[in-house]
Amino acid sequence: MLGRIIDLSIRHRFTVLVTVALLSVAGAVAMWRTPVDAIPDLSDVQVIVMTEWPGQAPELVEDQVTYPLSTEMLKVPRARVVRGMSQFGLSAVFVVFEDGTDLYWARSRVLEYLQAATSRLPDGARTMLGPDATGVGWVMQYILADTTGTRSLAELRSLQDFTVKPALTAVAGVAEIATLGGFERQYQVVLDPARLEARGVGVPQVIEAIRGGNRDVGGRVLELGGTEY
Repeated sequence: MLGRIIDLSIRHRFTVLVTVALLSVAGAVAMWRTPVDAIPDLSDVQVIVMTEWPGQAPELVEDQVTYPLSTEMLKVPRARVVRGMSQFGLSAVFVVFEDGTDLYWARSRVLEYLQAATSRLPDGARTMLGPDATGVGWVMQYILADTTGTRSLAELRSLQDFTVKPALTAVAGVAEIATLGGFERQYQVVLDPARLEARGVGVPQVIEAIRGGNRDVGGRVLELGGTEY
């Protein structure tokens, strides 16, 4: 068999030379057109569904948030694998799609099924899609630590949320800055049951007053006796 191939190549050497030349040119063109990346993206096409439910234990987050969302995401077309992760006050569901699936098509499908699933989630759970970044987009981690011991965890979290995070988000190419740990700034209203009862005020009235105080309404300037109000 090998001798026959050699014999045919010798007898049709012009055809063989032309074929080799064409293949060499095609290979050179393909090599120059092939994109080169120092860190090639070989990760799966995935969409992350993040849910915040502040103050809840991981077991409760798993039962009432992660499991219902994971079950619903299994229905998404072309979804290959669905993984869930639960921790204190946070749930993450990773939907991995088949190879070749367009990322933005996948995000649209997940968003459709997510709208149907949010109605079954508990009150206070806030769901959002993760950034449209790939698995190799996670480039660094950093920690804010106070070696002097003068700043509390709440102060460090405020420094992260209002100073460090906006500065890093403004950098070109940054899709998201994920923050974990610390204590978020809160405004708490401590009720005195005895005073409420003495004034005939119920807890629902206090809640409604707080909501009304945070509501933006239209207004105008009134002029009375040369004074503007």
